[in-house]
Amino acid sequence: MLELISEHACFGGVQRFYKHGSSAIGLPMRFSAFIPAHKEGAALPALFYLAGLTCTEETFPIKAGAQRVAAELGVILIAPDTSPRGAGVPGETDAWDFGAGAGFYLDATAAPWSEHYRMESYIHELRQLVARELPVDAARLGVFGHSMGGHGALTLALKRPDVFRSVSAFAPIAAPTRCPWGKKAFSGYLGQDESAWRAHDASELMAAARTPFPQGILIDQGLGDKFLAEQLYPEAFEEACRKAAQPLLLRRHADYDHGYYFISSFIEDHLRFHARNLTA
Repeated sequence: MLELISEHACFGGVQRFYKHGSSAIGLPMRFSAFIPAHKEGAALPALFYLAGLTCTEETFPIKAGAQRVAAELGVILIAPDTSPRGAGVPGETDAWDFGAGAGFYLDATAAPWSEHYRMESYIHELRQLVARELPVDAARLGVFGHSMGGHGALTLALKRPDVFRSVSAFAPIAAPTRCPWGKKAFSGYLGQDESAWRAHDASELMAAARTPFPQGILIDQGLGDKFLAEQLYPEAFEEACRKAAQPLLLRRHADYDHGYYFISSFIEDHLRFHARNLTA
């Protein structure tokens, strides 16, 4: 059951924040939903936005400036929290890049994280919940995200192209098995067997695929991003797309950094990209 925390009139629609019990996580979870004005009984396409490290369900609706265009396009925006909260795992709040606020959109298999840190399963639970409780058309879903959430968007879409018909990302962690953030998260959540990590690496998944999204994938990357060289590896995903015959528009932007000034500058392009794919 959904518990409405707050709602706010926004561009003719409504921005809401919800809380609910999650069977996948075993704890209460929160998410935000922007619902544009629509005819009674209508079912609208929906985009899931997966946020990055340290973020919550509030970050995207407050900072990205997405509601105006979503209202014009008639697209619902769903933004979940980035991890369980209050799981009680020792050390879960010790670091900003692991534990609370850093769920990496995977199901942990290593103790003690495996009990509650099940974000991949949670996204699919949330998908089914909003299709049941909100005016969401379950046949017209897309996913996008930023940084850790860009990693999540790409991997979840590549695993379930039957569910997510459209995918894009801002500055994604595109090859987490190669970078410090990914190695820290994967060793903690999945254990030391690195062969198990590849199932959560977008570049590895894409290299084993064959044109999973013929309508294309959109990625924006700022060249002023301080994390670009050490953490993000867009060139690895670009090469994997070449091998997989996957159309990719990877736009590199001079001067833009890793934050929401960058995201808000190009958010309209992403919303229109998804709207075209979900209404084709």
